[in-house]
Amino acid sequence: MTPVLAYVALGANLGEAETTVRAAIAALGRLPGTQLVAASSLYRTAPLEVPEPQPDYINAVARLATTLTPHALLDELLALEARFGRVRPYRWAPRALDLDLLLYGDVVLDTPRLTLPHPRLHRRAFVLEPLLELDSFLEAPGLGPLSAWRARLSDQDVERLLPHPA
Repeated sequence: MTPVLAYVALGANLGEAETTVRAAIAALGRLPGTQLVAASSLYRTAPLEVPEPQPDYINAVARLATTLTPHALLDELLALEARFGRVRPYRWAPRALDLDLLLYGDVVLDTPRLTLPHPRLHRRAFVLEPLLELDSFLEAPGLGPLSAWRARLSDQDVERLLPHPA
């Protein structure tokens, strides 16, 4: 199978979040049939849509070349979250690690387990900012140029921290 470019959002706001996100980026490159092509800088953002106060998130996006199918990649991402201590006590709970499959080539998919493109990627500056750092001209099926969506989210603050070490 020819590798497909996929984009994965990473986020954490529990424990040593920066260390966790960096380690998770490295772990993505070790998934079966997968190569880490690039990783964005790290970003700090306030939590959105949370029922109680939480620490800020550390976010990033990784670009992968993978021969895994979308669902197989999702399974690997969920297993990686679990290895990093992710639990799901309630929706929008603080996270040791959150991995979201944002884009998988030009695939459009809507199944009970996976929707592609990610259904909220264009509404979250903490996703768009690192995604556009990797490819400022990136377009998503059904959404068009993602830079146009980022311009609409000026009310969501995103603080760039450090570039991901090569």
